[in-house]
Amino acid sequence: MKKAFHFQGFVLSDWGGTHSAAKASHAGLDQEQPDKYFFGEMLKKAVESGDVSEDEINDHVHLILRTIFATGLFDHPVVKQVPDVETGYEIAQSIAEKNIVLLKNEHAVRPLQAATLHSVAVIGGHADLGVLTGSGSAQVDPPGGTPVPPPPPGKNPMDAFLRPAWLRSSPLRALTTELPAAKVSYISGDDVDAAAAAAKQADVAIVFAYQWESEGFDLPTLDLAPAPNKLIEAVAAANPKTIVVLETGSPATMPWADKVAGIVEAWYPGIRGAEALANLLTGHVNFTGKLAITFPKSDADLPHPKLVTPPPTSEPNFSAAGGDVSNFMSMMAKGLPPFQTYYDEKLKVGYKWYDAEKKPVLFPFGFGRSYTTYAYSGLKVETGDTLNVTFSVRNVGKRSGTEIAEVYPSLPDSAGEPPKRLIGWARVELKPGESKTVSVPVDRDRLTIFDEDSDGWKLVPGSYNVRVGGSSQDLPLHQGINLP
Repeated sequence: MKKAFHFQGFVLSDWGGTHSAAKASHAGLDQEQPDKYFFGEMLKKAVESGDVSEDEINDHVHLILRTIFATGLFDHPVVKQVPDVETGYEIAQSIAEKNIVLLKNEHAVRPLQAATLHSVAVIGGHADLGVLTGSGSAQVDPPGGTPVPPPPPGKNPMDAFLRPAWLRSSPLRALTTELPAAKVSYISGDDVDAAAAAAKQADVAIVFAYQWESEGFDLPTLDLAPAPNKLIEAVAAANPKTIVVLETGSPATMPWADKVAGIVEAWYPGIRGAEALANLLTGHVNFTGKLAITFPKSDADLPHPKLVTPPPTSEPNFSAAGGDVSNFMSMMAKGLPPFQTYYDEKLKVGYKWYDAEKKPVLFPFGFGRSYTTYAYSGLKVETGDTLNVTFSVRNVGKRSGTEIAEVYPSLPDSAGEPPKRLIGWARVELKPGESKTVSVPVDRDRLTIFDEDSDGWKLVPGSYNVRVGGSSQDLPLHQGINLP
């Protein structure tokens, strides 16, 4: 980071991620978190014995102090103040509206039309109370606590810290507000037959399904639990206008995908997530979000379908720490022996894996639908110190929208790289029928590869194919260029 990338900030560890003093210091770690299990007395002894030089310590201190001055924290220290909560809510909602992704909209089941809609069945996912939030470091506790009581702690003592929580932003209430003339009712989904019966009587059924995720554990599968899958199947069979809203932190498999009319990936949408969802579902805001990760068809398509888990003896004992979080963190830092995980896909990371292995996917990287459609034309790639990729995007629908146009080149075969890589994109706002010329400047270093022999980055001479479109698998424009 400091030599190859010229990083001028300081490096600190993940909580409990430090496992040595001298080795970590030599490798460039400037600060341990939390506390000082290794960067305390152990580091002091390493300096006294000569294992770590005073110059190395001075470099750590210099980088930390430099960052404090560079960010203005020394001259303008943090001042306690009352947060502007309402502005925070508005920002959270705006972010959610830009990042929630429309995956399917068969027969234009959305947007929900307030003037013609008489009844909506909202089903499952505690959608009467709130939206799910990620856990661990990603968790934000709602004022007043979660409206959905968390399950009782299990045998794992960390259950007291890593537990599901819902933010007090009710999709049921938000949809009722946006659809004042319709009867919007809620069914828990615990009784599948009752949910199907309610869905059959409604104009539209919206099923909320979730997958709780946190730091501290991996999902054993991308499948949802059997219960929500069964619920979605039953509701879709009862009402062809079924919309599924997913609250997940990663991709989910969807055995019911071809049976529902609409699919929305809401992720963990935040404190105003319900209001954002209601605006999107009713069309007051158009969908613009694109997937930042591939949704595979099944676990079998993953590079590593089975988890690699550490040996049982490597898990620190919370009870032995006396129930004290600080002691537990100390045990985590000191008590985790190494175990091997081999990422043998090498360069084929993420969407590159599915491209290289020619695996069909459920939804590709960069994918996201809108209430309008876009057409691409006129690609021109100018070479030089910087590549300039120019093309036109036209809104061919009847609604205003924002398209995220993406640029992917394929490198020469001699580079030994996966089929293509994302090197740039542009966010284009368009009125109905409007066309805009878009220019995406690309630094040539985005086309380089790492050369192990020279221990550096190089541009491989040869033929490149630059492609442009709306997702990693929808690239209607392409132009070949030669780079020396």
